[in-house]
Amino acid sequence: MILPAVITSGSPFVGNGGRKKHDQGLDQTFSPLIRRHRYLLQPIMRLIHIAKGELLIGRRTGSRFNRSSIPARISFCVLRKAPSRPHRRAAHKGRVPTQQRRAVLKACRCQGPPPAAAVTGGRLPGAELENGRKRRWWRSAEVVMMQSVVVQVGQCGNQVGCRFWDLALREHAAVNKKGIYDEALSSFFRNVDTRSAGNGPDIYKGKICSLKARALLIDMEEGVVNEILQGPLRDVFDSKQLITDVSGSGNNWAVGYKVYGCQYRENIVEKLRKTAEHCDCLQCFFIIHSMGGGTGSGLGTFVLNLLEDEFPEVYRFVTSVYPSGEDDVITSPYNSVLAMKELNEHADCVLPIENESLFDIVTKIHQMVSSGKVGSTVKPNSLVTSSAGTTKTVQEKPFDAMNNIVANLLLNLTSSARFEGSLNMDLNEISMNLVPFPRLHYLVSSLTPLYTLADVNIPSRRLDQMFSDAFSRDHQLIQADPKHSLYLACALLVRGNVQISDLRRNIERLKPSLHFVSWNQEGWKTSLCSVPPVGHTHSLLALANNTCVKPTFMELKDRFMKLYKKKAHLHHYLQIDGMEQGCFSEAISSLSDLIEEYNELDATKGGFTTAPSRLKIAV
Repeated sequence: MILPAVITSGSPFVGNGGRKKHDQGLDQTFSPLIRRHRYLLQPIMRLIHIAKGELLIGRRTGSRFNRSSIPARISFCVLRKAPSRPHRRAAHKGRVPTQQRRAVLKACRCQGPPPAAAVTGGRLPGAELENGRKRRWWRSAEVVMMQSVVVQVGQCGNQVGCRFWDLALREHAAVNKKGIYDEALSSFFRNVDTRSAGNGPDIYKGKICSLKARALLIDMEEGVVNEILQGPLRDVFDSKQLITDVSGSGNNWAVGYKVYGCQYRENIVEKLRKTAEHCDCLQCFFIIHSMGGGTGSGLGTFVLNLLEDEFPEVYRFVTSVYPSGEDDVITSPYNSVLAMKELNEHADCVLPIENESLFDIVTKIHQMVSSGKVGSTVKPNSLVTSSAGTTKTVQEKPFDAMNNIVANLLLNLTSSARFEGSLNMDLNEISMNLVPFPRLHYLVSSLTPLYTLADVNIPSRRLDQMFSDAFSRDHQLIQADPKHSLYLACALLVRGNVQISDLRRNIERLKPSLHFVSWNQEGWKTSLCSVPPVGHTHSLLALANNTCVKPTFMELKDRFMKLYKKKAHLHHYLQIDGMEQGCFSEAISSLSDLIEEYNELDATKGGFTTAPSRLKIAV
């Protein structure tokens, strides 16, 4: 909020005055218009301290002031995160000398004050001198790094999550040669001091001591989680980040959602809160789960519902792996449709992945490698480096190649949030620009060049070919062809040595062959990150809000109805407390409504748009 006031240097109001003195300061400081309505402004103005003509701290969390509209004589800063009460008392009451406190606060101009937890040991850091001058906070990093938390649910979610953390460590090891804990690492990792007993404190600067993932691992079977804890990533997780059971959900959505959801609700909420407390600025939750199983679909969507209740302001990105038509879980259509209803209502963005598409992509890559045209040797800098500093090789497992593709999707998606670039894209911008309607938040993703654990030496395609591949059917992570469907919006996240001119040239080259809705013909969102993936010079992730996702939903509906018409396997669900047949009717109705919304958009494809009526002038 920008106050239209002229603050004079003779203002009598000083920081800790009472209400009467506060009112006097308002009366003598602000214009008559503001003074007339000062009681309406008091809740905000009590948080502002004015001393000697300078607006020192505006404690309105998350506010942003426009410097150009403020007189040059006014210095100001905004606390992005409100300090706790003990910290406020230490900062504004007698523990810190007045002259020192004013010197520190005066140094905080424009871009931000000391962090919320800066008041330690009875003094404010920043009062010390740097090269004989007071340290100015805005000369440090101007960008506030955001943190994200990954929630892995079920067998599939934890296997994909394991590959994500593996590749993330490789990527940061390739960039961070000095072993310094920097802002890029802080996006997904904490640096914990393990020298102290128990849960050591976080170390925000200096050498890497022990990296801990900002993650929560949930599975109602212990097998996959125990395997992770016995593997090379065991140092990245601890027991406080795990929630496991032994019996499993039996491929039943109702068991995962109704039984284990209620049973572990308090435990899940508590661990989520503790994980969030370690974040300075929590921006997003990433949920990784499958749609066909019982724990992934049931408990995964239950966690999604919890996140909306407990953290309503934090974005929720869901990576959902959809079953193929030849899936070995007979009840997967039931589980998927029941989970779809929750995704429609509680997710901000959903990235659908199909097992069949992943299998086709991996098969093509293996054919390329076995043909002898390209090398298949793993580069040394792509090995896993543990927190102990030793290098360990990983034996590839049957599904690792498929899971690596999903892991690379998440790495490219968050690259702008972790690394510098000439045109960064924040995660909230994806939802803001690509989701025009609340329910139509399913984004079709494509990666190029496609690489997995065994093919990091595959040479990069030519730049223009990389953009063309991103819109081809063979590179989509679901069975779809976006070029023959309707685009609502599209985002291009480019990494590596790519210029903005190259990006614009390729967009102009591809636009004639792509069909966009009439009301959003320029619906492009672009990002350039200067750090390429390990083993490549550049890469591209395309996210499309496209009606081509509709056939996946229609096929899922058909498979559901084949079982539901015969009431096959329905009794396994109805015997669970709180589960009724109406849940199935509501779920299929929600999916049908979603398909109908895509049908209405497809009906406008190729239609003529009427030009707006113009004013006719009689001559």
